[in-house]
Amino acid sequence: MNPTLRRRLLAGLAFGFLVVVALTLISDIRQVGDHLAAFRWLLLPLVLGGTLFNYTLRFLKWHFYLGQIGVRNLRWQRSLKLFVAGFPLAVTPGKVGEALKAVWLNQEVSVPFARGVTVVLAERISDGLAVLALSTFGVISYPRYWPAFASVLVFLLLIVLVSQVRPLALWILGQLVRLPLIGRLSMHLLEFYEGAYALFRPRVTLIAVTLGTIAWFGEGLGFYLVLLGLGASSGINTLSIAVFTLAFSTVIGAVSALPGGLGAAELSITGMLALLLGLDGGTAAAGTLIIRFATLWFGVGLGLLVWTQSGDWLLLEAGESETSTPPSGFSHSENEA
Repeated sequence: MNPTLRRRLLAGLAFGFLVVVALTLISDIRQVGDHLAAFRWLLLPLVLGGTLFNYTLRFLKWHFYLGQIGVRNLRWQRSLKLFVAGFPLAVTPGKVGEALKAVWLNQEVSVPFARGVTVVLAERISDGLAVLALSTFGVISYPRYWPAFASVLVFLLLIVLVSQVRPLALWILGQLVRLPLIGRLSMHLLEFYEGAYALFRPRVTLIAVTLGTIAWFGEGLGFYLVLLGLGASSGINTLSIAVFTLAFSTVIGAVSALPGGLGAAELSITGMLALLLGLDGGTAAAGTLIIRFATLWFGVGLGLLVWTQSGDWLLLEAGESETSTPPSGFSHSENEA
């Protein structure tokens, strides 16, 4: 693996370990350990099934997006490998490593780097809109979350709407290219915009957000099973709080820009479980650790497994250190397109 990517990944993994340690210490390590020992671990395969359901629908969305930017000759098996290989990139600082997916697309099907980046952006925005959709009823029931919900929703919708008003979007690009450090990227910015315009069309966005909403609901069901395994009462109230908590904490983690939402998501889940479901600190922390393992770290593990089998193909070998981070953000497309 090239040194730059290794450092970023190790930094994210180390931060994740510190978050786990801090959460257990804050919540009383003995209580957390007792709750983990008492958890009904036979439920874990079902919890992971909810996560795999999420990944399956999000892969369909990824492959659908590729078709929208003109990728027609990528076999779904190869596309799936690219998709899963992207999971560990989520824990790199600021998630900047996710741009590597655009590099992979460039080398695999000659998609310009700038256009490939729009797929990564569209994934994040459609996922954001999906978890916000799942959070809607929770926000109505708990108005204290309304300001954060509304701020993120308006921001995401503005990106989508501006991309579809071509004269406005082109005017903004025209202003950007006048800036000294951005002007030389004018052609790449135009390529980026054309990709965004295709991916944020109303029909495409509706399909993507619908797939994302169903996908994230699958993880919400998994979290409900985690709570049942910790002794929470069954019923629609617990289910709705589980879905809302996981969805809204995903928003908080994304907004934080921390690798994988680490720290921000864990604190949000633990706090919301205590506040909305009345769980004690130890139970809430145990539930947080289990669901984060089943969602974030399970995915990271699957991605790393793909890396071990396809490191050469994914440009992860040490000899490829220059290709993993395209200079100035876009220049890799110049070399590979």
